[in-house]
Amino acid sequence: MRNAAGLRLLLGLALASTGIGQALAYDQVALPRPAEPFAGKIGTTFADSTQAFPKPVQAPANAPNILLVLTDDVGFAASSTFGGPVPTPTLDRLAANGLRYTRFHTTAMCSPTRASLLTGRNHHAVGTGIVTDTASGYPGYDGNMPRSAATVADVLRHNGYNTAFFGKHHNIPQGQEDPNSGPFDHWPTGMGFEYFYGFLGGDTNQWQPTLYRGTNRVAAPDMATTLDHYLAQDLIRWVHGQKAAAPGKPFLAYLAPGTAHAPHQAPADWIARFKGKFDQGWDRLREETLKRQKAAGIVPKNTVLTPRPDTIPAWASLSDDQRRAYARMMEVFAGMLAYQDNQIGTVLDELQRMGELDNTLVIFIEGDNGGSPEGDVTGSMNELGTLANGMREDTAWLLDQMPEMGGPNSYQVFPVGWSWATNAPFQWTKQVASHLGGMRNGMVVSWPAKIADKGGIRTQFAHVNDIMPTVLEAVGVPAPDIVDGVPQQRVDGTSLVYSFDAPAAPERHVRQYFEMIGTRGIYDQGWMASTTPGRLPWKSGGSAGLPTDYKWELYDLRSDYSQAHDLAARYPERLAALKALWDQEARANNVYPLDDRQGTMRASAARMRPAANYVYWGAGISLAQVKAPPLNFTSFAMTADIDVPAQGARGVLVASGSHFGGWSFGFRDGRPFAVHAASQKPEDRFEIAASAAIAPGKHKLVYDYRLDGRPGQGGTLAISIDGSEVARGRIGRTAYVAAGLGETFDIGRDTGAQVVDLPGGSDFSGTIARIEVTPR
Repeated sequence: MRNAAGLRLLLGLALASTGIGQALAYDQVALPRPAEPFAGKIGTTFADSTQAFPKPVQAPANAPNILLVLTDDVGFAASSTFGGPVPTPTLDRLAANGLRYTRFHTTAMCSPTRASLLTGRNHHAVGTGIVTDTASGYPGYDGNMPRSAATVADVLRHNGYNTAFFGKHHNIPQGQEDPNSGPFDHWPTGMGFEYFYGFLGGDTNQWQPTLYRGTNRVAAPDMATTLDHYLAQDLIRWVHGQKAAAPGKPFLAYLAPGTAHAPHQAPADWIARFKGKFDQGWDRLREETLKRQKAAGIVPKNTVLTPRPDTIPAWASLSDDQRRAYARMMEVFAGMLAYQDNQIGTVLDELQRMGELDNTLVIFIEGDNGGSPEGDVTGSMNELGTLANGMREDTAWLLDQMPEMGGPNSYQVFPVGWSWATNAPFQWTKQVASHLGGMRNGMVVSWPAKIADKGGIRTQFAHVNDIMPTVLEAVGVPAPDIVDGVPQQRVDGTSLVYSFDAPAAPERHVRQYFEMIGTRGIYDQGWMASTTPGRLPWKSGGSAGLPTDYKWELYDLRSDYSQAHDLAARYPERLAALKALWDQEARANNVYPLDDRQGTMRASAARMRPAANYVYWGAGISLAQVKAPPLNFTSFAMTADIDVPAQGARGVLVASGSHFGGWSFGFRDGRPFAVHAASQKPEDRFEIAASAAIAPGKHKLVYDYRLDGRPGQGGTLAISIDGSEVARGRIGRTAYVAAGLGETFDIGRDTGAQVVDLPGGSDFSGTIARIEVTPR
């Protein structure tokens, strides 16, 4: 970092003058800074004494506010700012007043990109080689970001900033995302953010989100629209309070909305704006996008449009009904991204009204990876339904669901053809770290007070690990050597400040390795070696062999912007050297062992062993699914000791998941019921209910479920009251995973998107003394 050595020397000399230098080398920076010696005078009484209060930590003079924005699953070519079909006037506005970076890279996956962004380190070097949901017991993949990699929020907080986080946090190790027990050191408030409002995990229902403030579960607001609005408004409210309390103090605000990750959901009027806009299909859309990119100077004039993979059908090969359904799914995605951009615009408008925007460094990364392929060839109305729960959808079903698309009764993701299209002109998609479609994303940097080249384009190589060094240099503070007593590991990124006013400056980040789920790449001074993916990123499981069986390709990115021309056969020596360089980087960053398995195959080793039984001592409890009984995988007995009031029983005793995939046990019209939703399809919903209402008073209610065979195949469920069976029926099949992500296991209520919509709400009307769940 520029000037870092000087800053370290000055602080080292200051530490030495206080005696601290005896413990630290003169050039080391330790945070928090040691307390200064008392500067007053202590006499016998107040009359001969002089007060001197400790000086609060202050940021450097004229330090900028920092607004860091990271969107989700948005491909390089989705937004209008980078030539895409979705109008993003807020991002366009930032670009017109700042810089567009057209060779910026992520890690090709969610949690890893976010870990690298916050720490300035390579993702494997901070234990996040894969999403935390599928962590494994190896140093590069265990999901535990170490204390030796303090976040940018931690560093700025110790340097006089207020820090806040709004939106998606997907960096909590599996099993630690429960607000009842923690631990909380990987929650945002344990990672340097003084305030957090948002959700945990990979995604949340945008219409019925599961939200947290700090480390506490909070009710969602009255959702008149989707979550992006409420995140933006909470950020504005926080800034109002922060500037009221500390008007001279800069802030770091990190806004990480869940859009445009599944579920694709948006207000109906925003979806309607795009009616008919994608009827031309994904093949034509890529062609149109490349023309816009060339005209705007986003890509070189000689850029070649890489061909459609054989595994993605040509738009012309689809039936009329398929094209209708798939085009509508893209309209929903576009409405979602456009609405998100609009809501971020409200934040910028307010900062401008407050006079704060001029000295605010805005770093807006459009996507934490390439467009999502998880919708497979046909797309889905239930992301986890098709990925994990065996839900089957045909074109007739999708056509029937078109009125629901984007609304609260959908949890959809578009077909992989649109993902590929929104990554134009590159090959492949999210999950693929070997090719640019997986890990090249658009970035805009705006700082009106400092960046003179308004509307400029920067083509220097950049990586998500460059963001922390960039912010620290812009603020004027060095990366620390010690934080909270923990020596810090190297910072892998390179500050981009050098490029702000120097469009032709030689790039400084000249080498970067990539790896994600077995796909591998290495960039070195304009050349890139890439493995050919051994598995389709929209399929679970692994390849037919091992990751070491993958073929390698070679590209000269100096003249081949889109990775269109494989030069491996022409330059075998160069390829061999790059492969050796990749191995060197891999060994230095905890990348080994390679594992190309995805989904439950990879996660199985990390799954927590079920307990012998689970006991709950009253209503109002909500648990993360990883702490809940494994209802979807085993036979079980659920025993509830309850007291039914005189007015009768109504509401939920236990709920897990939602109507997209989950269980509910409770009362309707006084009659006990059990419902399982394997998906939201009518044929996948199963209900067993008693024929008569339960009498007021104390009762022991038992739900006894017996699997037929393997999980997912269904079974028989019986309901008994005080030892007498009152209902029996069949659950045709069960979901493996409670859907959607973030839905909890609830006692005495059903939070989030409910499994069953009960008149009067889900709260149980009586008293729960004890509920015990015993897996069999």
